[in-house]
Amino acid sequence: MKIIHTDALVLGGGLAGLRTAIGMKQRGHDVISLSLVPPKRSHSSAAQGGMQASLANSVKGTGDNEDVHFVDTIKGSDWGADQQVVRMFVDTAPKAVRELAAWGVPWNRVEKGDQQSVIDGKQVILTEPENAHGLITARNFGGTQKWRTCYVADGTGHSMLYTMSNQAIANDIPVHERMEALSLIHDGKQCFGAVARNLISGELVVYIAKATCIATGGFGRIYRSSTNAVINEGIGAALALETGVTSLGNMEAVQFHPTAIFPAGILVTEGCRGDGGLLLDANLHRFMADYEPEKKELASRDVVSRWMETHIAKGYGVKSRFGEHLWLDIRLLGEHHINTKLREVKEICQYFLGIDPVKDLIPVRPAQHYSMGGVRTNHKGQSPGLLGLYSCGEAACWDMHGFNRLGGNSVAETVVAGMIVGEYMADFLESDDCDINISTSLIADFYHKEKIKLAAFHHEDNTENPFEILHEMQALMTNNVAIFRNKTKLVEAIEQLKALRIRAKNIRVHSNAKGTNPELVAAYRVQKMLKLSLCTAYGALQREESRGAHSREDFPLRDDAKWLNRTLATWPCEQDELPTLHYESINIKEMEIPPNWRGYGAKDRIDHPDTANRLAEIEKIKKEKCTSKENISKDSAAKDNEAQDKEALQIKLMPYKHLLPEILRGKNARFSDEQ
Repeated sequence: MKIIHTDALVLGGGLAGLRTAIGMKQRGHDVISLSLVPPKRSHSSAAQGGMQASLANSVKGTGDNEDVHFVDTIKGSDWGADQQVVRMFVDTAPKAVRELAAWGVPWNRVEKGDQQSVIDGKQVILTEPENAHGLITARNFGGTQKWRTCYVADGTGHSMLYTMSNQAIANDIPVHERMEALSLIHDGKQCFGAVARNLISGELVVYIAKATCIATGGFGRIYRSSTNAVINEGIGAALALETGVTSLGNMEAVQFHPTAIFPAGILVTEGCRGDGGLLLDANLHRFMADYEPEKKELASRDVVSRWMETHIAKGYGVKSRFGEHLWLDIRLLGEHHINTKLREVKEICQYFLGIDPVKDLIPVRPAQHYSMGGVRTNHKGQSPGLLGLYSCGEAACWDMHGFNRLGGNSVAETVVAGMIVGEYMADFLESDDCDINISTSLIADFYHKEKIKLAAFHHEDNTENPFEILHEMQALMTNNVAIFRNKTKLVEAIEQLKALRIRAKNIRVHSNAKGTNPELVAAYRVQKMLKLSLCTAYGALQREESRGAHSREDFPLRDDAKWLNRTLATWPCEQDELPTLHYESINIKEMEIPPNWRGYGAKDRIDHPDTANRLAEIEKIKKEKCTSKENISKDSAAKDNEAQDKEALQIKLMPYKHLLPEILRGKNARFSDEQ
């Protein structure tokens, strides 16, 4: 039995995992990262459109700040997010963008003078001031009031990931590639690392660590049609679930991106619509203006996806031999814009569709894209269920997205959460809490359990094919637990998923290859994926309301009175047929922004009885004079007094600065500060 010891173990080599590892390494701790693929091939590289941060450098970003970004994110979440965590996020995002710029990310920059743009289908001229020339610019994205999404053409994730990976190398962080964690080692109270399998040699390796972070990305591949990479199967979240004591949060909250190319399901960025692209139906009619007169194509993703599917159901879809779809038109952006700022989109269209988007319409239809649910953590990224277990990025339910995330907030979260969680993990490693006293028998027990599980797949009496079970599961999730949900379909999905799980216990692996063995990998992964599918479907069945990306046809209203809470799923016993669900209430009395209309989508809702009282309380606080605070010195400049007034007001409304690591509490400078 091979055992490797380290201070911290990070599962995942994408943006979130690498930034977390860098944070701990820079504090002097030994870190090892495990990755299914070489880090530069992680799914983070697929992020195209950009990263949200309220820099306010471009003319269309004028007036943007943390407050505006905060409001947009809360509305986008449909009031499902942790508002203190969102405050932490929007406060740190500008710091993250600038850090990445210093490390080498070649962000697109403001160009002074007149710039041609497309807004609401019309050609317009935007004039950028001379003294903003060379600053990081931004593009428009859905659900935002300002142009806030910093970008590198349409290869933002690629540039960010390569830069981050190079920083990991510079910090001498070992990444053990082609290593997959099979189980977390724990005693029910504390996590001590993981048992992992070498995907090349088949060897099982034990990693013992004082702190472990799950940063393995989302679980999109439980669906058939997904923009996710094939490695995004949610195994990290499943490992946490299988401890029996760690909760997964909001697993029913699954986002569908409006513009996946049809039928391949490959993403084309929201930047296409942010830059001025239009959605058209079979009659070449711009239909989103009919449903969302204000935001049109740039309402939040959950809203746009629902209207697209609704429009197809009304008979306005474009018929093809693969099924129905709609059109994305970016021709009006012009050849130069497409070739320079949407070049990856152009290549995807050429390689996978055989079309040129400069001249041709792009066939699109919504596909699964993002998982708001994941390992439930506190603001530090720590799992309440197991000491020493952390999670960040898409694998986590931190919870800054609630029931729908805004475009550009995901790739931003990977880096921001990595910065914050890395600091808190380093604090943990420097505390007495991280002392571990683990017996060799516990290590051996977990190691041998995994060996026995793997060996059992080769039993001659087993008959099931793992790939058939996988495909049936994906079809069920796509057909029954998708954009529109109802009790009949969800019950059917749950019953069939339970049957598939029984069949999965009888999987036969015919290949005896000790090393690379795709059949064996599919066998042990599909068992875990079925649990995630059941958490998603069962959570969706129990949540009898529509909120964000969770849309129930039989319960069309958002119900704050009954369902203003977070779903927590655990799987206490392997023999259990279904997860155990609990609910974590979201306290309106502690909200900075109580529930209201999002500004797009459905206006009707069932209000919580505390909403009116909290709104009145907030109005009262805002009306109070904030000029006689003890912490404001008499000789402060007027601007300093204004800033201190704002900080005092924030503390009264909803304090959050104390939750940030001290190193990240500084004020964000903006171009407008110099005006």
